[in-house]
Amino acid sequence: MREIVLDTETTGFDPAEGHRLVEIGCVELENHVPTGKVFHTYLNPLRDVPAEATRVHGLTTEFLKNQPLFTEKVGDFIAFIAGATLIIHNAEFDMKFLNAELKSCGFKPLSMAQVIDTLLMARQKFPGQPANLDALCRRFKVDNTARKFHGALLDAELLAEVYLEMMGGRQHGLGLISEQAAAASAHLAASLKQQKRPRRSFAPTATELDEHAAFLKLLKKPLWPEQH
Repeated sequence: MREIVLDTETTGFDPAEGHRLVEIGCVELENHVPTGKVFHTYLNPLRDVPAEATRVHGLTTEFLKNQPLFTEKVGDFIAFIAGATLIIHNAEFDMKFLNAELKSCGFKPLSMAQVIDTLLMARQKFPGQPANLDALCRRFKVDNTARKFHGALLDAELLAEVYLEMMGGRQHGLGLISEQAAAASAHLAASLKQQKRPRRSFAPTATELDEHAAFLKLLKKPLWPEQH
């Protein structure tokens, strides 16, 4: 099972108002295990970046004007996510921007049917509790101290950890023994290792030696000699 944890940064809240993507970050999972493969790009939005957006993600107009256009990166992006389920926090927001950009390039829109929204998951699991990414990192003890600004790749990496925890932890579905069973097994092994028994001898009796000698006389050219 292949999944892509995805996040974006933008110039604003609504592509219908002329706002654009400025960053895409993706992290690949296979069977709920990170593969180490990522897709990441900054994008030139061909417009200014409002100050309020820069305060969120730290990306400026000056920095982004030297970055590639979405049209230059769309092929690599589509190839990376092909056939995978998308894991997105507040998916409606990211999907409307992605589909607006794809539409402008003549690509088919992505379907919400291929998306798992971790915001909805969190609200179902923890009703009435904060469900933003920072709150979920605190809940699952995911280290987010590097998150000075929102960043698409960093947030995708944090979300991947949070998603795996919500799915039951990193060992979800692997059928590993419990920690208690592992500890008991280790204790037993250590106990057996510490038990040192003296060597025991099982020398044959005189009767057994006589019977063995009699048996050898019945054999032709035995491989072992008759001994007493």
